[in-house]
Amino acid sequence: MVRTALPFLALATAGLGLAEDSLYSKRASKRFIDSDGNYNISFYHINDVHAHLDQYSSSGTDCVSPEKGCYGGYARVKTVLNETRPDHPDSLLLNVGDEFQGTLFYSFYGGEKIAETLNQLGFDAMTLGNHEWDRGDDDLGDFLKNLTFPIVSANVVSDNEKLNSTIKPYHIFEEYELAVIGVTTETVPSISSPGKGTKFTDVVAAVQASIDEIRSTTNVTRIAAITHIGYEEDKRLAQETSGLQLIMGGHSHTLLGDMEDAEGPYPTLETNKDGDEVFIVTAYRWGEYLGYIDVTYDADGKILAYHGAPIHLTNTTKQDEDLQAQIEEWRVPFEEFAAQEIGESNIVLDQSTCQKKECALGDLISDAAVFALVNAGGIRATIDAGPITRGEVLTSFPFSNAVVEVSFTGAELRSIFEGIVSAVNQANGDPVTSFFQVSRGVKVSYNPSNAAGERLVGLEIAGSPVDDAETYDVVTIDFLSGGGDNFFGPLDDVVVLDTLDEVLVAYIERNSPIDFELDGRIAVVNGSATDGDGATPTASPTPSTTEAGAGTVGAISAAALLVWTALLAVVVM
Repeated sequence: MVRTALPFLALATAGLGLAEDSLYSKRASKRFIDSDGNYNISFYHINDVHAHLDQYSSSGTDCVSPEKGCYGGYARVKTVLNETRPDHPDSLLLNVGDEFQGTLFYSFYGGEKIAETLNQLGFDAMTLGNHEWDRGDDDLGDFLKNLTFPIVSANVVSDNEKLNSTIKPYHIFEEYELAVIGVTTETVPSISSPGKGTKFTDVVAAVQASIDEIRSTTNVTRIAAITHIGYEEDKRLAQETSGLQLIMGGHSHTLLGDMEDAEGPYPTLETNKDGDEVFIVTAYRWGEYLGYIDVTYDADGKILAYHGAPIHLTNTTKQDEDLQAQIEEWRVPFEEFAAQEIGESNIVLDQSTCQKKECALGDLISDAAVFALVNAGGIRATIDAGPITRGEVLTSFPFSNAVVEVSFTGAELRSIFEGIVSAVNQANGDPVTSFFQVSRGVKVSYNPSNAAGERLVGLEIAGSPVDDAETYDVVTIDFLSGGGDNFFGPLDDVVVLDTLDEVLVAYIERNSPIDFELDGRIAVVNGSATDGDGATPTASPTPSTTEAGAGTVGAISAAALLVWTALLAVVVM
């Protein structure tokens, strides 16, 4: 059984905004290998920053009211590193992917300023997230060639020369006799835009193959992994491999620790195939936390002791002045455009619950297209009440998707919705990777207790069940029509219409001030589709129905809905 290191000594540096349990052992600054071969090393890790180079408000948009609180920003990360790493001479700074996509720093500059920032911080290694492929192999390859540290992802196999020359399965840090393996979620082809010659192999097999190679060709026994696969997959990886002791994860935006709303302990412990404990840590999202764990390895590479916790980066954490000045200078070219006010909202357009149930921002973007099915994973940040700027729209919907028109029969629509609520595409049997949002006039009722394939209970348009024989003109985005998120397979003969952000901007301009209540258009219900005549059953008293008010939306004609059916979606996680 592994024990946490005792006693603890609180870090003396002022203004770091540490989590309550982010405490450091006296032993942390006294590195040694003792007579038994035990060795102490520290790991700093960060994941899913999503282009939040600068601080941001709690909603994820630009911090314009510091008195309400600001979080994250790489200038704060640099402060923590500058003031703590000198006392941790044996330490690694690791990036667990998804640096791309989420703010105008990426939309405007691509990966240029992100690469410059990561190099300045002195990362020791990085694995790749799904969003690193949002602009394809070549764009990612150019970004990687600008980095000054190793890139590791053992399950990426590509015929792209730029990727082949930069990505390797693992990196061995000779001075620490430690190997770091990287892996990327296998779902990248369905949620991003890799080339046809770039494949993502089985994560467990790739990690185990790397461990076996390291053990058979080197004397390294200390092995860790940086994994952009999600918390639940991290636990499975720990259970199904041997020789792995530490996993630093990302992708699922999971908060671990003793703080409110944490989904599990930091670290989470699982048991591997050897019967040994595996330590799993992750650091939430957007750079609000910098993960920190200090571990003691025995001579066989097993962890004897640990301590640490995520470091909370808030207003109390000083910003490195030089880096912050750079970041503010990079803002100048897009600041005026981003600051343009396009309208205002009397309500908080909440994003935080969109992956679970009906949400305000999901209703807004869906209603902007008259009748829409929106991928919840593409709704990236809450828009606070008050003036709405172009920058907030682009931060909330940053993917620059083109809107396209296709057609589906009613029967096909039922199959699509069944696939989404069952999380399995009914046509090809592959996973569907996002929840959804729909617009006014659409009613989706489902029972999550039913077996997959039998969860859709009702699908209505303008108060009437969808007619299986009717043909519906459908608007979606190019990402979905290409097979993204597996809502439906790749489609041919699409007609390009407009861009998602411009659709929303125009809608806000026409309808400002935004003011509405949730109306229960997504309902969790009892029963099944065979219970009656196809009408939607009475919903159970669940949050997705009882939190909605009486509703303030007006009626929409069935004819208009049948002509202008919009399915809009963007990338998950």
